[in-house]
Amino acid sequence: MAKADLDDISRRMAGALESLRKDLAGLRTGRASISLLEPITVDVYGAQMPLNQVGTIGVPEPRMLTVTVWDRSAVKSVEKAIRDSGLGLNPQTEGQTVRVPLPELSEERRRELTKVAGKYAEAARVAVRNVRRDGMDALKRAEKDHEISEDEHKRLADKIQGLTDGRIREIDEAAAQKEKEILQV
Repeated sequence: MAKADLDDISRRMAGALESLRKDLAGLRTGRASISLLEPITVDVYGAQMPLNQVGTIGVPEPRMLTVTVWDRSAVKSVEKAIRDSGLGLNPQTEGQTVRVPLPELSEERRRELTKVAGKYAEAARVAVRNVRRDGMDALKRAEKDHEISEDEHKRLADKIQGLTDGRIREIDEAAAQKEKEILQV
């Protein structure tokens, strides 16, 4: 098991954390954020396109998002995509601008969002553990094939476990931060 493999394991674990951060950014906290609309795709020109490739997303006020659509013919599609996104948003069109007011989050909705954040965090933890398992399996194979010694196996296994513990801690911190944001009134 070469150092490059440890680098690969670290990179894959970092990817799980980055994916979690993107997922968490899409959760509503009651404050307007461009990242809320980024996952939305719009059916235009016969294809699914990310919203940020159809118009400019802006935050003119703390509880308002705007999408300035570049092509007038795509305005209705953008409005429909936002309405059907499952985010509980009700866009209003004014010319080529789609205004998206963010309603106040109810206590019940806040609790639901914290559960969703928890599910995202658990999925990221599972992904990190799967990377650890792959690394440990590779170590066992390398030792069995006499490519590394038992001592080297133990040393590398400890490094992989250290990487895992660090990433899990970062995942827990990111999830706790997001839950705190969601629950703030």
